[in-house]
Amino acid sequence: MYGFNISVLGCQMNVYDADRIRTALAAKGWEEVSEEDADVVVLVTCSIRDKAEQKAWSDIGRLASRREPPLIAVVGCMAQRVGTFLMRRFPSVRLVCGPRSLGKLPDALEKTMTSGKDIVLLDEDPLTLYDLPEVPLLRSNPWKAFITIAHGCDNFCTYCIVPHVRGRFISRDPDEIFREVESLISDGVREITLIGQNVNTYGRDFGNGYVFSSLLRDVAGIKGLERIRYATSHPRDLTRDVVEVMSEHENICPAINLPIQSGSDRVLGLMNRGYTVGQYCSIIDMIRSILPGPAVTSDLIVGFPGETSEDFKGSVRVVEDLRFDLVHTAAFSPREGTPAARMEAQVEAEEKQRRLRVINSIQSVISREINQGLVGKVFTVLADGNAPKGEGLLQGRTPTDKVVIFPGDLSMMGSFVDLRITAAGNWHLFGEPVPPSWYDRRE
Repeated sequence: MYGFNISVLGCQMNVYDADRIRTALAAKGWEEVSEEDADVVVLVTCSIRDKAEQKAWSDIGRLASRREPPLIAVVGCMAQRVGTFLMRRFPSVRLVCGPRSLGKLPDALEKTMTSGKDIVLLDEDPLTLYDLPEVPLLRSNPWKAFITIAHGCDNFCTYCIVPHVRGRFISRDPDEIFREVESLISDGVREITLIGQNVNTYGRDFGNGYVFSSLLRDVAGIKGLERIRYATSHPRDLTRDVVEVMSEHENICPAINLPIQSGSDRVLGLMNRGYTVGQYCSIIDMIRSILPGPAVTSDLIVGFPGETSEDFKGSVRVVEDLRFDLVHTAAFSPREGTPAARMEAQVEAEEKQRRLRVINSIQSVISREINQGLVGKVFTVLADGNAPKGEGLLQGRTPTDKVVIFPGDLSMMGSFVDLRITAAGNWHLFGEPVPPSWYDRRE
């Protein structure tokens, strides 16, 4: 049969989609090979920021310029946003597929290879979903897996392209999710992350009271599931019952990503976020009052259209006051088709970068201080990969989602390891394995 290669850009949902595509094509008898040897290269794309799209354009151009280019299939958010222009610009792009049409992709790829015809699978109805049924048994990581619990988004933040390319919010059937969890556990998975554009609105479309806290409690009770995470939350929708479920189950990691996006009420209004800074701070207080030692991370945009110096000072204050473990920062990137891209008073690129440097500098100090407070403590991590740099070094994450680099060998991969933290950087911890006598000091 055919050889295929998959390249992933963007979020965890794209990683999940790629693993399911990989599994589906393998079930058809296709073989995953290197990009150089592939008959088909599948690019799973992102449109959240212009940088992600530019990377996709670059990859497509590089593949198309080869003497004998492969068949290129572009799937995901960028495919939905750009559409058939991809084919007109690069004849090697023979298939485009939106994120809500992935269920049609495996057969369409086979048809394209056999017939030579171009195929367009763009999502025409934001309420219609053709999902892949495959459980991702062929994964980029054998011990960790993502599970999408819902598709689409109904929030329509003014800067965000996601609702326009991923469609409206649809929750997956809980029994379908349970079966997927059980299949993954049987396949050796030890940690699962439940993902969605806004996991906290899970189940609201059911209308029967079965909501995200219900799902989280039921998943935590599945035999053999050792560690659970979830992402991402919307501050307007994170409720106390979710945090209480987290406190009741040891296998749910005490880590929450809660994007604030701005420290200015005026800018939050322009963003259509649906909460104030004060309301956000109250949610953080609630989390920290219920969970012992949680890690709280956030997302923040600088240079949103109309953001004044005073607005920016509000973002600085909230970062300083709330002391997040980590903040994912970004300079505002206008996305064609969103209201924010058409707003007046766009902030100059140079000023956006200056503000980004200020926020990052403040947060780096806070992150280092928090991490240094962990030196000497013992955490249990899942050894899930080689460290990016350094011979004989592995990496894993604490329950609070901090990356730990430690010495080890391949025999430890896929195992939970107790590590004493020996040093801390801004974004990583360093540790060493400890003997059983240290177990009572685990965090």
